[in-house]
Amino acid sequence: MHIRLRIISAAIIIAGSLSSATQSYGQTFTKILTGPLVTTNGDSRSVNWVDVNADGFIDCMITNGPAGGQNNMLYLNDGTGGFTAVSSNPIVMDGQPSDGATWADTDNDGDLDCYVANWYNTSNLFYTNSGTGVFTSNTGTVTTSSGYCETASWGDYDRDGKVDLYVTNSAAYNRNLLFHNDGNNVFTKILTGSIANDSSNSRSVNWTDMDNDGDLDLFVTNESNQDEYIYRNNIDSFAKVTTGLIVNSAGSTMSSSWGDFDNDGDLDVFLANEQTPNALYRNDGNFNFTLMAADTVSNTIGSSFSSAWSDIDNDGDIDLFVTNSFGMGLLYNFMYINNGNSTFTRVNNVAPVMDMDWSYGCAFGDYDNDGFEDLAVATCKYGGFDRPDLLYHNDGNNNKWITINLVGDSTNYAAIGTKIRVKATINGTPVWQMREITAQSGYCSQNDMRAHFGLGDATVIDSVKIEWLSGIHENYVNVNPNQIIDYVEGGSIVSVKELVGQKEINVYPNPSKGSFVVSTKGWKLQPGDKIVMTNAVGGVVYEDAIKNTTGAYNIQQHFSPGQYFITVTTRSGSVIKKITRL
Repeated sequence: MHIRLRIISAAIIIAGSLSSATQSYGQTFTKILTGPLVTTNGDSRSVNWVDVNADGFIDCMITNGPAGGQNNMLYLNDGTGGFTAVSSNPIVMDGQPSDGATWADTDNDGDLDCYVANWYNTSNLFYTNSGTGVFTSNTGTVTTSSGYCETASWGDYDRDGKVDLYVTNSAAYNRNLLFHNDGNNVFTKILTGSIANDSSNSRSVNWTDMDNDGDLDLFVTNESNQDEYIYRNNIDSFAKVTTGLIVNSAGSTMSSSWGDFDNDGDLDVFLANEQTPNALYRNDGNFNFTLMAADTVSNTIGSSFSSAWSDIDNDGDIDLFVTNSFGMGLLYNFMYINNGNSTFTRVNNVAPVMDMDWSYGCAFGDYDNDGFEDLAVATCKYGGFDRPDLLYHNDGNNNKWITINLVGDSTNYAAIGTKIRVKATINGTPVWQMREITAQSGYCSQNDMRAHFGLGDATVIDSVKIEWLSGIHENYVNVNPNQIIDYVEGGSIVSVKELVGQKEINVYPNPSKGSFVVSTKGWKLQPGDKIVMTNAVGGVVYEDAIKNTTGAYNIQQHFSPGQYFITVTTRSGSVIKKITRL
């Protein structure tokens, strides 16, 4: 996280900002200019799109990391396209020099918890969620282990249903850190093996299944002309992979982002490098990777720090965004559009690449649930002054889409490590796409954990295959596009976006271990509107008129575990929601 002011040659700056290889592009974004997310100054680092209060709308956390410390920022999504800054909550009152952050349900209680990596030899931070977005700061093994920590990621490496934690260090010969989750937020620090004893200037970390064998391997990027690390997961141990260009390139690598850019069923990787060409590697299987040396992605030089994949135009293949920072003057960021034939085109006429700044973390997420992924970018101090962060709304097009939210049972609750494969016919050709749920999508980045798929002109999704990290595989057929769906491990399907009179209804948390909340944001409720809850055989277990017009109606009674149905009736019509009580 250390700030390094280096003089970069004019040639590098030109290549990193105004390359003649760029082209115009039809997909548009609108830069958001109002609201606290884009008007609050900070020395920002990490961007995380996460639904902290389980209301069906993703919220945004941004960390801040100057040497003297600075509070982190959490913005709650109001469900109408705006955000409210959280205050008087421990998660935004730490005053520490924070860098990366990673979110997961660490205790499997149905809400997302947060780990924050701090630099300047400062103890790290661990926050547990009450379920409503109120956080408690915790101490223990994962916080007392400090150093010059860059970022971290949750991943269940032994597939016991609990997410473990890996933390990178980048200075003072500190080792990286591996913690096993013993349950109930008790962690054991792992002391043996190269995975816990290697010492380099490590930046980014990803838990990802590189060889498609059903368990999570570990990838760590290193700067200062040091080789990257791959640790192959053998469930009871890790084997360090030492052969191949990808672990012998000795670059100055900041970010690693994994995604299946060629739709061949395995995860490829992009590496963002500082002052040297970036690199795109194709996964050929069995830990063999080919550098796509001829592609523009691997031939652009900037001062790149973070990266994220997303199908921004919903055409059925993933595109790439890359941030640049710490150079001579302000820098442009990069966006590469997937051509659908394993090549990319860099574009120059979309809003996210037309702002010159010092950009750090970045992440994609559909904050207004319209089926198109938006983009947030963290910006660093420049010229001695903190700067506001950046938010770009994706203006969409006519292409179809589906967004899938997973709820684990035997798998960890947030389903981290699970793969989803979707098949649909796009432009007359059957296409398989794959996403893997992850707690770190790039350096200082966490994309929306809901899996988003663009579907082009597809009229139906032929197959949705879910490969849960627990080993359970499920398949759903003939799924309609243009919807957000919850799939619960074990075969339950719950649509989380329905319409009543063109207004949205949401029930959360779902599944729940306690009570439920029915969201009525944007409704104009009338006398006689009511909620009826029935069990799986049609018996009424709860019925009441909707009296609360503030946007949320609480059903506070506790019910036995099982499947239930909530029917909301208004003058505009009725809608039925399937819910699960755990």
